[in-house]
Amino acid sequence: MKPVNPSKVICIGRNYAAHITELGNQVADEMVVFLKPPSAITNTLMCTHKDEQLHFETEICFQVNNGCLAAVAVGLDLTKRDLQSKLKASGLPWERAKAFDGSALFSEFVQIDEQAIEHLSLTLLIDNKVRQQGGVELMLYKPAVISAQVSEFMTLIDGDIIMTGTPAGVGAVNAGSTFIAQLHLGSDLLVQQEWLAE
Repeated sequence: MKPVNPSKVICIGRNYAAHITELGNQVADEMVVFLKPPSAITNTLMCTHKDEQLHFETEICFQVNNGCLAAVAVGLDLTKRDLQSKLKASGLPWERAKAFDGSALFSEFVQIDEQAIEHLSLTLLIDNKVRQQGGVELMLYKPAVISAQVSEFMTLIDGDIIMTGTPAGVGAVNAGSTFIAQLHLGSDLLVQQEWLAE
């Protein structure tokens, strides 16, 4: 798997209605955006970080080239859920719960035609049981809209990654569990990535 080294990872929160409901959140008036630094990227799926339990969120992820969504992968956004809940309750930013080292994992990025993006979907299996499924058709903000809105206030540099949010079914990462994340284009398997939780 080729290493990725973006200048930043742009993350979209609350982009699937069912996930908003499962966490008891409100639908935001505007697209929710936060960042992860390059140091967040790893190939190691941790179940804890500094003794705090981590939760998984599986996402369709894009890599930018020449201002376009040129490549796609499936990724995991790891979250300190208890800490995030405390931060949200206090009206504080989420980065302590979302942007820590080792909080972003990606499969290989493969080239994608922008016309095909609307047919992308993901599946996450944990120990061979389906835990998450969803695709672009369920997103509140489609990838092209995400790219356009982010570009209004932030320069997208070649290699930057956009994580587009997660469907329902998130939960705790348990040590020893096998995660298989799949990215589909229509009925075809585009890319698959396996991680063993440590």
